[in-house]
Amino acid sequence: MASVSSLPEKDFSCPVCHDIFKDPMILSCSHSFCTACLQQWWREKRIKECPVCKDIHLTEHLPRNLALKNLCEAFVQERHQRASKRPRSTSGSEDLCSLHAERLKLFCLGCQQPVCVVCLHSEKHAKHNFRPIDEAALEHKEEVQKSLKPLLEKLEVFNKLRKKSDITAGHVTVQARHTETHIKKGFKKLRRFLHDAEEASIAALREEEQQKIQMIKEKIKGQDRDIRDLSNNIRDIEEELRAEPVSFLQNYKTTMERVLRFTPQDPQPVVSGSLIDVAKHLGNLAFRVWDNMKGIVSYTPVILDPNTAYRGYTLSDDLTTVKPGDQRLYCVSLTGQLPDNTERFNQMPIVLGSEGFDSGTHSWDVEVGDRETDWEVGLLAESYQRKGDRKGNHWRIRLEDEIYTAESVDRLSPGSLTSIQVLPLETGPRRIRVQLDHDGGTLSFSDPDAANAHIHTFTHTFTETLFPYIFSDTVPVRILPGKISVTVEQCS
Repeated sequence: MASVSSLPEKDFSCPVCHDIFKDPMILSCSHSFCTACLQQWWREKRIKECPVCKDIHLTEHLPRNLALKNLCEAFVQERHQRASKRPRSTSGSEDLCSLHAERLKLFCLGCQQPVCVVCLHSEKHAKHNFRPIDEAALEHKEEVQKSLKPLLEKLEVFNKLRKKSDITAGHVTVQARHTETHIKKGFKKLRRFLHDAEEASIAALREEEQQKIQMIKEKIKGQDRDIRDLSNNIRDIEEELRAEPVSFLQNYKTTMERVLRFTPQDPQPVVSGSLIDVAKHLGNLAFRVWDNMKGIVSYTPVILDPNTAYRGYTLSDDLTTVKPGDQRLYCVSLTGQLPDNTERFNQMPIVLGSEGFDSGTHSWDVEVGDRETDWEVGLLAESYQRKGDRKGNHWRIRLEDEIYTAESVDRLSPGSLTSIQVLPLETGPRRIRVQLDHDGGTLSFSDPDAANAHIHTFTHTFTETLFPYIFSDTVPVRILPGKISVTVEQCS
């Protein structure tokens, strides 16, 4: 019977590390691997699949391949025995010193290389310290294992980021499809309006056409009657003219009376206004349709950004209303997971406006509901921390436990100035008007339902871009649409 060492080394090699099997395990697909190699493979892949045939394995505890383990140990032992019997001239063997053809039994700490006992006394290794090869290998493996730990931790970080990237990619796809659906709905509404406007314009044209045609037909009917009467009278007179002289003269007086009596008035031309008023139908057609479109379109000065919304919030399809609760967030991904993107608040229940203001004046109205709900309305600085607890400059008015307060935090000032002022509001406003003068350094709040009664004004030198924000505890809070008007300027 042939010895084990006569078999090819690949028969005893792990498909993962390509080294001789160490504590081999066997899978249900009959492939074997080192226990450590298989565990490391599954940690990286996160799916318990065979590294060779990719079969999925659900079993937690896999059996040891004891037969293969014994064969591998026999193979290694026979190989070592053969190596020990080789002549000393067999330099270059992995277990023999290349200089002295002796077994490598020591490890030089100075050169960091395995050496033989002859090297121990050579000039090259003078004053070097040595360790037994097994002891040095164990010590250095521990050192490598310790150095490997940060790499494994880094790999775990990359795997987590990779998973987040998958979630983000899926969320982007769902966002795109959701947005496309609402774009189509919006344009369908506009097309329906234009179609109805076209039908109404054509109907008005058809109605005028019928009226004008009917008027002309009545006129033609009268003209036909005049022509018929006049033709009959002419025919009778012409018969008198063909009569004998005596007969003609006897009827002359009667004939002249008929001529004078049946002489009609001159025919009237087509009256003014008989034609289609083309100018009325075509003049400024696009402008008139656009002006009428005010009834179906709206303009909201602040649009909420779903990418900043706390994951417990729901936004309306038009991005003007935020509703707290456990319902799915706008454009939630197919897996039910939202990406923890940089813009999103992960702990504070806040949603921002999609556009920041770094200059000019801006105004918008917020519908906050009654006095029994808690809410906040205000502005955040662009540098405001969106992960973790609140950190950053902000200015707001809030309702909490039926108490209205005006609060500001300026962390750029020495000592991180914080101001809180109780607002003596007897009747809680249902709407809040926010007016920002970035260049003038004022932020005012008022009640548009009470003749724009003043509530509070912050005065500050704004240096950052400011974003509108909303916090709501239980009920929907809505950014109200502004008024739309169309004006025409006369040429001077």
